[in-house]
Amino acid sequence: MKIGIITQARATSTRLPAKVLLQAGGRTFLQHHLDRLAATGLPVIVATTTNSDDEPIVEQTTAAGFPVFRGSELDVLARFAGAIREHDLDGVVRVTSDCPLIDPGVITEGVDRFEAEAADNLYVSNCLERTYPRGMDYEIFSGPRLLQADADATIPADREHVTSYLHQNRTGDMRLLNMPWDGGDGSQYRLTLDTPDDRQLLTTLIEEFGAADLNCADLVAIMGKHPELHALNEHIEQKKLGE
Repeated sequence: MKIGIITQARATSTRLPAKVLLQAGGRTFLQHHLDRLAATGLPVIVATTTNSDDEPIVEQTTAAGFPVFRGSELDVLARFAGAIREHDLDGVVRVTSDCPLIDPGVITEGVDRFEAEAADNLYVSNCLERTYPRGMDYEIFSGPRLLQADADATIPADREHVTSYLHQNRTGDMRLLNMPWDGGDGSQYRLTLDTPDDRQLLTTLIEEFGAADLNCADLVAIMGKHPELHALNEHIEQKKLGE
């Protein structure tokens, strides 16, 4: 089974424009993100848009040696489907580029479970019921199933949010599997990049605590010992589907 990671990235984010191109510790958040994904040993594809604003994303990705697929900005489902076809993927790990500290070990655990089950109708994620911090999220599913979703999905939210056709079980036969964190509960923490306050936290973690080399458990331990870090972005409300 050929499984690859597809991460979506664009420069026209609303709350923090060009956020993945901002720097911490001498590297962009996109470069940190790709470093973490590469550590899984899986193929990594960046799915970005055809907009000229995203040229810097393409340049950084190709300079790092990763392939890029460019497609629609709004129809992200079609963008993913195009990347799946181009790279002939049987299975897909979907992540987003606003997770610069995503733990490769967490992803690998999910992939191992997906491969062990070997079921076309299986959807594996670690955030169906949240125990991990935001910023560690992944989804794993069959490539052919997403291609079928691309062919059949008509609801605008399904086109924009990629996987809702699967995890909302529009076909009636999907099996959803949540992978909880066995290290406890880190769901109160935000290690994702969406606002200036998120940026401040992530920059502090990278530049003062060496976070680029730490795993999820290490990061949660730091957050627990330093409530002043948690205070930097604990007030941020996550954007909901459709916002």
